[in-house]
Amino acid sequence: MRVKYCLYIIGALLGAVGLTMFFPIGWALYYQDEGLIPLLLSTVVTLWSGAALFMLFRPKQKLMMNHREGMAIVAIGWLAAGLAGALPFYFGNVFPSWTDCVFESISGFTTTGSSVMTDIESVAKSLLMWRSLTHWLGGMGIIVLSLAILPFLGVGGMQLYKAEVPGPVPDKLKPRIKDTAAALWKVYVFFSILLCILLMFGGMNLFDAICHTFGTMATGGFSTKNTSAGYYNSAYIDWVITIFMFIAGANFSLHFRALAGDVKCFWKDSEFRFYTAIIVLFTAIITYTVYGSNYDSFSASLQYAAFQVVSICTTTGFATADYEQWAPLAQALLLFLMFLGGCAGSTGGGMKCMRIQLLLKQGYHELFRLVHPRAVKHIKLGGRTVQSSVMSGVLGFFVIYLALFVLSGFLLSATGLDVLTSFAAVVACIGNIGPGLGSVGPAENFAHLPIFAKWVLTLCMLLGRLEIYTVFILFVPEFWKK
Repeated sequence: MRVKYCLYIIGALLGAVGLTMFFPIGWALYYQDEGLIPLLLSTVVTLWSGAALFMLFRPKQKLMMNHREGMAIVAIGWLAAGLAGALPFYFGNVFPSWTDCVFESISGFTTTGSSVMTDIESVAKSLLMWRSLTHWLGGMGIIVLSLAILPFLGVGGMQLYKAEVPGPVPDKLKPRIKDTAAALWKVYVFFSILLCILLMFGGMNLFDAICHTFGTMATGGFSTKNTSAGYYNSAYIDWVITIFMFIAGANFSLHFRALAGDVKCFWKDSEFRFYTAIIVLFTAIITYTVYGSNYDSFSASLQYAAFQVVSICTTTGFATADYEQWAPLAQALLLFLMFLGGCAGSTGGGMKCMRIQLLLKQGYHELFRLVHPRAVKHIKLGGRTVQSSVMSGVLGFFVIYLALFVLSGFLLSATGLDVLTSFAAVVACIGNIGPGLGSVGPAENFAHLPIFAKWVLTLCMLLGRLEIYTVFILFVPEFWKK
């Protein structure tokens, strides 16, 4: 493990994060708000730190990155970005403690959307823009962005791409990994611009449209309003955001192929069909459940049910209704969706639809073997045989995911939180969803949690965004040995 080489790359990543702070600085100048000085200080500190690491540990010649260094750079790089992202909140006195600043920043970069901000609308607009921008950067991935714009990361870039892109199997669209990253970002930017325009047609001003676009396409969920997207009370805005959350929860390689002319690629993809079927089925059930009991009209029932189902399934976390007031069946279905997540290769979190598909197929495979013990039958997905190494990885991920969920839930319960809040907060953070149930439901936030609980959940957000393995591997002694 070449630690100096890893620090050199992390310095470049910090430099990239520092440069992105100029975007909210422009808004601070436009609005002439109190966020200008905190953002300027944060930019200087971040750029200086990045430049120091970059120059101090710069290798004399180009080096080939191995897979261990790729994972270390991604895990430490995301943590470094989260700490740098907390600086504007800290210098701007947005939160009473450094813990809250880090929690909000990590929640942004990991596209979780869990917030400790109690009065969003009182915060400087430029700092809210930075808060939403962390979503947009984290959505497609800081590492993938770096692969697209920083040529020196082109060497050995596949190691970074594999470690950062969520999903069991990264989809390489181009022969060169830098071109793959650029292609994904072009699709991401295209949909972001389109969504922003549509939201402005619905009555949002440019500032709110950009912030909600960042939260939607990144499946993050940070809003500029205390009551989230429900503030606008607009069926048009709800449906536009619902559609684009659905788009963001699908595999972006499919969007790339569709925009290139292969529109049928969506229905050829078994994971996308599974993802769509789950959303349609759960929306239908919840619509039936809330119609008459919570909403008088069928159209309103469908609108709110579809919004919350897509928001939770894609791990976006926007809210237009307090679903804790819905029937227990509706809440139970939404709780299940918190574990599911979007598709592999999307900006969504959770365990991913592909993993759930493979687990279901593995379960059926075991039943089939009991009936036909001598039969030779392989697990297939999309007509292709799934390698045993992939299945082992999926099973291992599932076990570790559940173990982390249980352990973290116990740790939060030890702080005095009730059982529902503890475990709902954990699943909301591991799955990068945002709101949970109990005292961290859609009508509340995470500000009241003890400091220890916030640090546990901060770690859960990082673990969930980086697919657990990338972070846990740093604590294996053999990882650092030659």
